[in-house]
This record gives sequence, structure tokens and C-alpha cells, in this order.
Amino acid sequence: MTVVIIGGFLLRIPKLSILEHTARNLYYHVPMWFTMLAAAGFSAYHSYKSLRTGSLIHDIRAEEASRLGIFFGILGLVTGSIWARYTWYVGQGIWWNFDPKQTLAAIGVLIYGAYFVLRSTIEIPRIRARISAAYNLFASATLPLLLYVLPRQLDSLHPGAEGNPAFSEITHPLMRLVFYPACIGFIGLFYVLYTQRVRVAQLKDQLAPQWEDD
Repeated sequence: MTVVIIGGFLLRIPKLSILEHTARNLYYHVPMWFTMLAAAGFSAYHSYKSLRTGSLIHDIRAEEASRLGIFFGILGLVTGSIWARYTWYVGQGIWWNFDPKQTLAAIGVLIYGAYFVLRSTIEIPRIRARISAAYNLFASATLPLLLYVLPRQLDSLHPGAEGNPAFSEITHPLMRLVFYPACIGFIGLFYVLYTQRVRVAQLKDQLAPQWEDD
């Protein structure tokens, strides 16, 4: 049994079959992906604004949102790998087995990683902003497919996949009292880090030598 204290009240959550105490990773693993999707949404919006207006501030905002999106995506992969090891492969020492959900999530993170590789190859800011914004819109459009749509159509050990119950069916309703605030909290943490990184990036941009288009 897991004991959770919320607002001064003691909540006793029954031990869950299969997941048992590892179910508490729900409060970390799943919010990481919600936060990455939120970051991708911020980034895509500013990439769109960058293409529409040509303003470099939107390019900066898109870049910083994507950078944090990758960070939370990596945390999602790590917490998922740890969870799988202690739930699916107890005693086997397996950290990664190329489960469809794991693989597609990793591909999503790599697609966003390519965004920064692309940016590093272009020196002129306005050209870099236009090209990377177009790529970023493509990258953000792939995430819902890779993280949600395709995994639900494939055979997988992951909850919610073809033939497997969703988390809502195998977790206790009381867990939602912690899970939803955790999602909001991590997205809020992203936003705080995002605004601070944008300010730092703007200062660096003002101090850096200015390039001119040919």
C-alpha cells in the first residue's frame, strides 16, 4: 500500500498488481512526455510566427522551447527504461528491448535533435531562422504520431498499446490526485526555465557580432 499526503489528508492507495510500488513512477515518467509535447507546442507556435513575421525573437523562443523539450524527452526515456527494467524484466538486467513505444519515443527525440544539427550548419541568423522553423514545424507534427497514435496500433508491453489496458484501467483513481498536479507542475517548471533561457539567449544575441544577409 502506498501512502500519499495531499492537503493534510492521508490517502492510502492499494498496491497495484504487476506495477506494485513502481507505479509511483507514473508521477514522473508520464508528465515528462506531456511536458515535451507542451514544449513542442510552444516551439511550433514561435516557428510559425518566425516564418510569418521574420522576427528573430520568435526564432530564439522556438529554439529554447525545443531545447527544453528534448531535455524532458530524454528524462522520459530514462524514467521509462528504469520502469521497464523493474516491471517487465525483473531480475533480467534489461534496460532497453526496442519495445515499439520505446523505439518510437526515441525516434521522436532524435528528430528534435536533428533540429539543432540543422541550426549549427547555418551561420546567417535570418536564413537559419527560416529553414529551422520549417523543419521544426515538421518535427512537432511527428510527435503526436510517434508518442500516441502509432504505439496504440502496435503490439507492445506498454499500457495503452494494442491489446493492453490503458493506465486509467490499471491504476487506482486516487493516483490522479497526484498525477494531474504533477503534470501541471512539470509544465510550469518548463515554462519558468523557458522564460529564463529566452532572456539569457536575448542577452547573448545582443552581445554577439551581428551578421548581415548577402
